[in-house]
Amino acid sequence: MNLMERLGLRNPIVLAPMAGGVGTPALVAAVSNAGGLGSLGAAYLTPQQIVDAGREVRELTDRPFAINLFAPQALPELSETELALAIDELAPLHAALELPTPSLPAQAQEDFQEQLEAVLEARPAVFSFAFGPLPAARLEDVRRSGGLTLGTATSVPEALALEAGGVDAVVVQGSAAGGHRGGWMQDDLADTLELVWAARENTRLPLIAAGGLMTRQHVKNALEAGAGLAQCGTAFLRAHEAGTSAPYRQALAVADAGDTTLTTGFSGRPARGLKNLVTEQVRQPLPYPYQNALTRALRAAATRQGRPEFLSLWAGVGVWEGRDGSAMAILESLCP
Repeated sequence: MNLMERLGLRNPIVLAPMAGGVGTPALVAAVSNAGGLGSLGAAYLTPQQIVDAGREVRELTDRPFAINLFAPQALPELSETELALAIDELAPLHAALELPTPSLPAQAQEDFQEQLEAVLEARPAVFSFAFGPLPAARLEDVRRSGGLTLGTATSVPEALALEAGGVDAVVVQGSAAGGHRGGWMQDDLADTLELVWAARENTRLPLIAAGGLMTRQHVKNALEAGAGLAQCGTAFLRAHEAGTSAPYRQALAVADAGDTTLTTGFSGRPARGLKNLVTEQVRQPLPYPYQNALTRALRAAATRQGRPEFLSLWAGVGVWEGRDGSAMAILESLCP
């Protein structure tokens, strides 16, 4: 049985999990109601926020949906020198927004196990994750709750590692994808279709293609290459139901081909977004999750002040093909 049948989907579209407020419960539910698989990006949410968001999605749809987390990350060693350099680099940007000198908050990231317990309480049809594999025991916890598990791979070796670890399906993320690179071991930054073809040759697991899928033809090509579903994120950034801020939407609306870049400046991990002042000037970021925590105040102030040059404007290379509209209309425009 393929993924569409297992999940009871009418359309082969998965909403990419977009953490940080863009992937609202309303957007998740709208995609699910339209016959796709809505995904809640919950990596930055507290356990209670995950429970509340899951409940809100269920109030808006009785269709299957997914919840996504980042695989647990060991906190790296951090020297005083590294911290001082990162703070000095961000200080002028803070000053431009009339913010105090940057400082690390007491907690750099949420506790993964507590987040996972909240996911299990929410009981989504699918639990997806990025940034690494999960222990078999955690995957079994999800299965006992009735959910399927999806891991993210940016290369064939990562896909094989996820298969060996026991996931139900693999999201293969090509280089064109917006937002964080989801791999952990070997990122080939491959063309999406080439990665799907290679993964199809090497694994028996169902595949979900991700990266640069902005049109009906893109989705058709991904399915013909061997993917069972197509994951789209950038295509939904300007959906009416998305939590995309006003300055973010304005930047997306005028973006052109070639306007994205890979940067570690916002979070310490490679991520694709629109070029701006931060992607150009930040060259000495802390490792993840410290840089993500260090830039949190900057990003929040930039949103309040309508300053896109300081925002993490995550977007894939096909951003110029994006459109405004309801999530249902956007999804229908993607279905082959």
